[in-house]
Amino acid sequence: MSTYVLVHGAWGGAHGFRHVRRLLRAGGHEVSSPCLTGVGERIHLSSPQVGLGTHIRDVVNHILYEDLDKIVLVGFSYGGFVVTGALEHIAERVSHLVYLDAFVPNGGESVWSHLGRDGRPKMELGQDWVVTGPVREFDNPEEAAWMAARRTTHPQGCFTEPVFLAQPLEQFPFTRTYIKATAAPENDIGNNAFWRAAKRAKESSAWRYHEVATNHMVANNRPEELAKILMGVA
Repeated sequence: MSTYVLVHGAWGGAHGFRHVRRLLRAGGHEVSSPCLTGVGERIHLSSPQVGLGTHIRDVVNHILYEDLDKIVLVGFSYGGFVVTGALEHIAERVSHLVYLDAFVPNGGESVWSHLGRDGRPKMELGQDWVVTGPVREFDNPEEAAWMAARRTTHPQGCFTEPVFLAQPLEQFPFTRTYIKATAAPENDIGNNAFWRAAKRAKESSAWRYHEVATNHMVANNRPEELAKILMGVA
């Protein structure tokens, strides 16, 4: 049995992993997916004070208070920044780190510095501390409608605050995997950065690398394929 901690991306929530959670639990594994402050089911806690550090602490505290060890830590999209920042506090509890079509930042980088000026998402009118995300496409219209009803804004501070990483990821003792969504449109926010990360992983013996032939919303579109990959890396 393995223990998985699934960290969602921007404008989303833990609900985006509901299919994958079910499949991993059916395989006999322990799974949790903390919801980050100010988005998803915790949208009522959104405020200008919420930043990347808040989300890192959400995940770190979840792992520490649940006393989770030897975990497979998964970061999706923006969640790549969150799991990277969490390593300062819980690296010794990680057995395998997975980036799911996610940012793989270096120390001192922010989401916006990673994206570049032209990649910044649209700001919500009248609220200069929240950001409206892109409309995502899903393979299943029912899944699209279900997710759209739960789409939220995202606190801007999460994108401007830099991440701390004391050493390159390849120097940590745990193993690493990158999973790339190969059918993501070229103009998707972050897609260029995700392809750069995929190239880094694909060309390094320190990483495992997988591709899934769908768009960015891998956990919604291909939960069975994703669960199989996750169970394989463990």
